[in-house]
Amino acid sequence: MFIGNPKQKKQPIARHNQHIAYLFLFPSLAVFMVFIIYPIGFSLWSSFTNWSLIQSAEYVGWANYVRLWKDQRFWNAVYNTVVYTVGVVPIGTMLSLALAVALNQNLKGTKFFRTAIFLPVVASTAIIAIVWTFLFDPQIGLFVYYLSKIRITMGAWLRDPDYAMLAIIIVSIWKNVGFNMVIFLAGLQGIPYSLYEAAKVDGANRLQMFRYVTLPQLRPTTAFVIVMSVLGSFQVFDQIYVMTRGGPLYSTETLVQYIYHHGFVTFQMSYGATIAMFLLVVILALTIFQLRLFDRPID
Repeated sequence: MFIGNPKQKKQPIARHNQHIAYLFLFPSLAVFMVFIIYPIGFSLWSSFTNWSLIQSAEYVGWANYVRLWKDQRFWNAVYNTVVYTVGVVPIGTMLSLALAVALNQNLKGTKFFRTAIFLPVVASTAIIAIVWTFLFDPQIGLFVYYLSKIRITMGAWLRDPDYAMLAIIIVSIWKNVGFNMVIFLAGLQGIPYSLYEAAKVDGANRLQMFRYVTLPQLRPTTAFVIVMSVLGSFQVFDQIYVMTRGGPLYSTETLVQYIYHHGFVTFQMSYGATIAMFLLVVILALTIFQLRLFDRPID
């Protein structure tokens, strides 16, 4: 009796399953194309034109990029973005790791402190920025009041070009440290306890166990936290827009703030798209560099 080739029966089934898979992928793929790929492509096209909301697009070639290279305010925004990132990422990462290690103990009150530290993450950034604006106010701010009790004079930080960015950095660290802390907590709880037991048998103390067991095992978690923190820092906007609007004297104006200025204040959409493409390339390069930096086997 002729049975036939079983592969001939499996091929239609496999094709049917592929069609079903594509059907389920289509909604997510459509959203990705409409809200990610199309805006990037449109921004790239706009960067080679002279276009605003009140006039039609005119192709100008590389003129916007030449203008970008000579724009001192743009490079000031780049500098401010780098300063903000350097201030937020290392301190925020180390602080969140320290809090995660401290709250990973089976001590009384740890659940309360975990919740209290995480609460700012779910709060609106705009509301938090408004609250901190009052805290930094030189007339009615609580910081000024309590510092005056210990004879420390605090000026108007948000109106001082030398301290405005520092105030923004403090607010951002306070706002996001809870999220990174939870990520580190998940990483800590995923480390096998047998590794610590083996380290104890070898005579390692707490500091040595943290150095040779905890940190290497947290390498993927640390990579995720740093990459996401850098991406968020280069796209900071809300707290700066609410607290300083990029001032004083452009001392807190970052790249996204500068994009907003050209896109929705002066309506120079093409130049704003040019800055956005520069930011896209920088973020992509930084992400690839960080992933390769952390893409090493755990010792």
